[in-house]
Amino acid sequence: MSTIEPDIETIEEQHSLAEALFTSIGDGAIATDEFGKITRINPPALEILGFSEREMLGNWFPKKIVAVSEQDVAMSLIDRPITKAFLTGKTISEKMYYRKKNGQRFPVAVTVSPIMLHGRPVGAIETFRDITLEYEIDRMKSDFISLASHQLRTPLSAIKTYSHMLIDGYMGDVTPAQKKSLRTIVSAANRMNELISTLLNITRIESGNVSILLKPTNLERLIEEVIKEHSLAAADKNIAIGLQKAKQPCIVSTDNLIVKEILSNLISNAIKYTPDEGTVSVQVRPRRYDIVISVSDTGLGIPKYSQDSIFTKFFRAHNVVKQETSGTGLGLYLVKGLLDELGGRIWFDSTEGKGTTFFVTLPKKSPTSSGQQAKKPSQTPASA
Repeated sequence: MSTIEPDIETIEEQHSLAEALFTSIGDGAIATDEFGKITRINPPALEILGFSEREMLGNWFPKKIVAVSEQDVAMSLIDRPITKAFLTGKTISEKMYYRKKNGQRFPVAVTVSPIMLHGRPVGAIETFRDITLEYEIDRMKSDFISLASHQLRTPLSAIKTYSHMLIDGYMGDVTPAQKKSLRTIVSAANRMNELISTLLNITRIESGNVSILLKPTNLERLIEEVIKEHSLAAADKNIAIGLQKAKQPCIVSTDNLIVKEILSNLISNAIKYTPDEGTVSVQVRPRRYDIVISVSDTGLGIPKYSQDSIFTKFFRAHNVVKQETSGTGLGLYLVKGLLDELGGRIWFDSTEGKGTTFFVTLPKKSPTSSGQQAKKPSQTPASA
């Protein structure tokens, strides 16, 4: 029985083609074996990192490629994308910082794909690119938004002040029609002021400049304050709004101003997107390590196809845009960012046309002592 010998020239051609494809990848590319040793590296990767091929090949990847966090802390082996790819067998994409041979730190976008054989990883290929320019553009954009927002507040304050003076008759009598127009001006100025505050908060989050002052906070008392602030808006639409308290006091060490901003956004949205004579209810439920706050409404709900995008910047669901033209799509993005700063979580349950319930968790204890400023938590809280 004869056997077909492999065509050596064909194998060599395929090997040369694979090598040429790997070398021609525009981003930095590194291949490793199952033990994490570097087996291939393309010219862009060598140019970005500042190493020669001889210095890289055969070396253990995590030792040669130094990865650090935004706080310039060396990443643990278990947190690195290449380790996650080996452990999960899935492609992992993340952003972090690498160090060049000369020690310079620079931001990178990394994607690692495991090479699977018979259901187990036998190697991995990582591609990465220098995103310094993208980071710089984001920083300039945030600086511009911050500057513009601060400059807008001064004329807005003047508009509100003089409008109120006109309404109250300090500059002579005004007719009912004129008062109505002036109240429209005040309302528009208030909305603009809220937008400015939102933009400033988002700028602080994205630049890592959120200042957190921790102190014991009675959540139920704080929620009652927020509900009171929105009671007129609810009354205008005949919406019943109430709080279901827990059996015991809910005290957490947190920043009450940030929590108030989170709750105000959620309750305001619930009222805004609930039809007349609907219901908005807030519930507080303590658990062992955290407290869950839920905000439920009988409003428009979130379409299934939109639910994956609900916390992204500027996103507004199609059914909302049709019925409520005002809005920026920034509120939930801001809420998610602020909760990340506090070590909390947010998720929701929604049915289009029937309403939505948002769930928020706040940890009972913070790693930072009361009364001190806290840094952004490095760990994600466990799932509920």
